[in-house]
Amino acid sequence: MLTNQLQELERDVLVHREVYPQVAAKIEYSLTKLADSLIPILLSLKDWGKTHLLP
Repeated sequence: MLTNQLQELERDVLVHREVYPQVAAKIEYSLTKLADSLIPILLSLKDWGKTHLLP
């Protein structure tokens, strides 16, 4: 499940996958600049949610 989600995010250019060729397999994931540009939007949505949270 996690692998599928990461592959989709990589296809959508939101996540970068770096594979290190070593004996113990090492893979690192990081956000791309495109994904970074979504952060302010997501924070605004979070603020909107807090403002409109039902008691």
